[in-house]
Amino acid sequence: MKVHRILAEGALGLVRAVFRDKLVLDREVSASFEANPKWGRRDRSFVAETAYEVVRWRNTLEFLSGQSDAAAWCAVQWMRMGLEVPDWWAWQPVTDEELAKRQNQLTGQPRTIRESVPEWLDQLGEAELGARWSDELSALNQRARVFLRVNLLACDLPSCREWLAAQGVETELVPGVKSALVLAEGKTLPKPLRLDGRVEIQDAGSQLIAPMLGAQPGETVIDACAGAGGKTLQLAAMMWNQGKLYALDVDAGKLAELKRRARRARATMISTAAIREDTIDGFAGMADRLLLDAPCSGLGTLKRQPDLKWRLKPAELDRIRAVQRDLLERHTRMLKPGGTLVYATCSLLPSENRRALDGLLESGRFTLETEQTISPAGHGFDGFYAARLRRME
Repeated sequence: MKVHRILAEGALGLVRAVFRDKLVLDREVSASFEANPKWGRRDRSFVAETAYEVVRWRNTLEFLSGQSDAAAWCAVQWMRMGLEVPDWWAWQPVTDEELAKRQNQLTGQPRTIRESVPEWLDQLGEAELGARWSDELSALNQRARVFLRVNLLACDLPSCREWLAAQGVETELVPGVKSALVLAEGKTLPKPLRLDGRVEIQDAGSQLIAPMLGAQPGETVIDACAGAGGKTLQLAAMMWNQGKLYALDVDAGKLAELKRRARRARATMISTAAIREDTIDGFAGMADRLLLDAPCSGLGTLKRQPDLKWRLKPAELDRIRAVQRDLLERHTRMLKPGGTLVYATCSLLPSENRRALDGLLESGRFTLETEQTISPAGHGFDGFYAARLRRME
């Protein structure tokens, strides 16, 4: 494929938006595609792959190019993609021979260069995860595949696979994750199928969280940090639209998106409420089961959000840990005595996960029943942690 100027400059603009303007990559990619509706599928693929891979491998590309210049990083990334860098590009790359030599030298470089990670984050990961950190970091640098959750309110898994195949979308089953399908590497789900309601794009690791809650038809269940509702919709399907399912969040815009998704998914049992100062008191003692999918660093999602590792700062991580402790103290008042709590994050750091529960357990009000860590290195999914606790009678 020839590198076209407008596409090359578009990709470079996205990289600079991340590193110079501190913007969120996936939002900028979406905005770029909307602003350039004439770009075809191959055009969009080239722009997105360049931007995501340059952001993912920034430190590595800086070492390989010998330049702290985003144009140089793009050029070396194109060479790694097997493309020829055009003569008109702002930075003329090293030769193929020099690039191969520097590639061979990568093995002797620090992990911050080999795996392209900020030094403070590398130190934190090693301090919290020890020998596991290297494997997890390597797995988080792999490109994410597209996982689907079959909406059992609309179809069963075999008929859904047949429907997708008839639309030209081949899928595979995901061992150990009920109702999950995965697309072939590099494949995406066309927009009309995303809006149909029979499937939702949801990482397979994420799909393992809601079942831990054990929600049953007829119960009262609260998803206290629902966001746009991926796990809420999964709970509605688990409960077969029977009972009461409340989706709460501080962001009313996300709840509006949840309502749209719920209509598509045939999930009629969901009620939403934006969290205000008195919201928690209004739900006190109501829930048989409570899902607390807490705000977190998001480090388990670096496959999909490689820019996150560059945006996150130590002070922000400290703030997030404080928010988690506060949520565990306040939101758990919504549970009935004897009720079930699932606390979950999309982080691998024990300081956001098991250690965040220490205060709750030491209070004597809850007992820990089970916990699981979903490892990118071990499972091939995004990284998650979840613990199930029981509120004492």
